[in-house]
Amino acid sequence: MTVNSKIFSSLQDINPSAIIELFTLQLSTALHGANTIYRFHAGSNLDANGKIVWAGNEYLRFPVQASGFAFQKGQLPRPKLIISNATGLISSILLTVNETTTGNDLTGATVTRIRTLAKFIDAVNFADGTNATADNTAEFPQEIYSIDRKATETRDIVEFELAAPTDLAGVRIPGRQATRSIFPAIGTFVG
Repeated sequence: MTVNSKIFSSLQDINPSAIIELFTLQLSTALHGANTIYRFHAGSNLDANGKIVWAGNEYLRFPVQASGFAFQKGQLPRPKLIISNATGLISSILLTVNETTTGNDLTGATVTRIRTLAKFIDAVNFADGTNATADNTAEFPQEIYSIDRKATETRDIVEFELAAPTDLAGVRIPGRQATRSIFPAIGTFVG
């Protein structure tokens, strides 16, 4: 059984497991002066008040609201990520980045959205330390975006607009023109 079929067959159960949503924020040395990875989750599933361990990595509970991941006909999604700034963590990350670069505001940083089911998370997440169904390969396809811009920064929140890596300014797909001479089998019916 393939990984994705495990996820989708579990969703069709009479009582499916909760969907766990995890995020990684990865800085780039070239853009931000460091290659740091931040891992977090909203903490709204499983009544998890602390960290969730997935694939051996710790994801800290942090108030975050993510929206706009749905694909619309003819448009790439442009999700928004609103992160609590109550502790000042996001502002301190922004200040650190701004000290090493000139006003970058995390533009170009990679945000990965990882979704799995609660029954597949690592065994260390459970009180008795066991989980017979733990499988760190059973996840939905990862969604990878780049921070396009910082939309808002207040004492309470920081809002980022995300874009698909191919939806950023100056990126063209395909990198070259595809013609029939390069792909002669396209357009012919074999049957």
